[in-house]
Amino acid sequence: MKIFTLDTTLRDGTQGEAVLFTVEDKLAIALKLDELGIDYIEGGWPGSNPRDKEFFARARDLKLKRARLTAFGSTRFAKNPVERDPNVLALLEAGTPAISIFGKTWDLHTQRALGISEEENLKLISETVAHLKAHGREVIFDAEHFFDGYRSNQAFALRALEAAARAGADVLCLCDTNGGTLTGRLVEVVAEVRKRFGGIIGIHCHNDSDVAVANSVAAVEQGATHVQGCLNGYGERCGNANLCSIIANLELKLGHTVVGPENLVNLTSAARFVAELANLQMRNDQPYVGHSAFAHKGGVHVSAVLKDPATYEHITPERVGNRQRVLLSDLSGRGNILYKLKQHGLTDRLSEAGRRELLERIKHMEYLGYELEAAEGTFELLVREALHPGMQFFELVNFEVTTKMGGAKGSRSVASVTVKTTDGIHSATASGHGPVNALDLCLRQCLSSLYPSISGVRLVDYKVRVLEPRKGTAAKVRVLIEWTDHHRSWTTVGVSDDVIEASWSAMVDAIRLELMRLMEKDESVEKTVEDYCWGV
Repeated sequence: MKIFTLDTTLRDGTQGEAVLFTVEDKLAIALKLDELGIDYIEGGWPGSNPRDKEFFARARDLKLKRARLTAFGSTRFAKNPVERDPNVLALLEAGTPAISIFGKTWDLHTQRALGISEEENLKLISETVAHLKAHGREVIFDAEHFFDGYRSNQAFALRALEAAARAGADVLCLCDTNGGTLTGRLVEVVAEVRKRFGGIIGIHCHNDSDVAVANSVAAVEQGATHVQGCLNGYGERCGNANLCSIIANLELKLGHTVVGPENLVNLTSAARFVAELANLQMRNDQPYVGHSAFAHKGGVHVSAVLKDPATYEHITPERVGNRQRVLLSDLSGRGNILYKLKQHGLTDRLSEAGRRELLERIKHMEYLGYELEAAEGTFELLVREALHPGMQFFELVNFEVTTKMGGAKGSRSVASVTVKTTDGIHSATASGHGPVNALDLCLRQCLSSLYPSISGVRLVDYKVRVLEPRKGTAAKVRVLIEWTDHHRSWTTVGVSDDVIEASWSAMVDAIRLELMRLMEKDESVEKTVEDYCWGV
């Protein structure tokens, strides 16, 4: 069965704490949602703020292939004739083929929020729907607080749906606006509405009881064919139903057609794209699309997954555009090591004894506070060091770094580094934007003549984690640094009770790893290494 999706990330999603999109962001997300195969993209409330008004003006130039852009607003105000109501006029001026309007279906809101009679409220719904239909728009009626209204006054809630249906609404969407309805009760209500009304029934759930996805899927099982939500579950309070999980569940578990298998493979990239523009860290444990969704850490799990992924994976991750990962930690077994060696094409180059020694070294490093789960670059370096014992490229003699505050001029950091390489001792002094930058500049100066290729390696992310909070400023810290050489990225880790030393360690590991990789391709680097190892 075809299930239609309405994504409200650009409207309801922006009501979530810390979620803010520029007009450019919203236009880019709209194109990404269309590419994913979403049926309706709710772009915002054109009558409520200048940003949404500008979005709809510029969105007319978007060449959407599948999605119908949708403007959102309310029924007319009680004091305004529908043809002169500013909100209704703004909805029509947005020029979208579809319009979502919400109306009150809870008698509490009719009495307290609007201060009008039930009959007057029904008139607001019917006149607004009819007016929009008369202007050729597809109308989605969002029955706001429907489940609370149904519990409070069932007859009135159903009459509100009848008013919208008789006026020509194309979709009757039942909204659990407060997010407080549990699945068993929601199923009963949706089933009753399905009996009473033909046409398309929709569902719009919030996650305040942590069952928004379950409620949405259950509503489909009771006959709803229109589902609303946000990518990554963004939204006010605890968020809207996570459309990523809903789409995957409906497609892969229930066999419905939502975006289609050819588009489902784009689900993970779309989710991460939206998270990036929202400037929010995506939850690693988010089902289907999170980095940890198909990650395996325990040795027993990894051993089984290597034999058959189905032992610990409920679907093939590639179906949603994700991938299997095996993590390294003090819980790792030999299977984890073997998996990683295969991943890096090194399986046959390390003996059983070498693999066992590598495993023990990893466990010891994890005990000291290293986090190799997030630092695959450091793991690769450990493997390559095991393959080429004695390979150093360079050795630190000493470094010194100072930072001075200069009043209004701010701080100034100066570093001095001395290293030993195959062609002698090299020293350099440099000032930088902070101590890490100054040390980085010095190290590159020392190595540039012998290893010019490292000039392409640059830092792209830097994170510090305190490991012993009870020690306060004397605590040990873990520094994770992500690097790129414009072809690939990798992360290295350093641990120390001195953040500068931890940063230096991560930085040195990144450079050493790049040189070891180049050794596989560049004979001159390989010869340098061999000569240096022979002389040690």
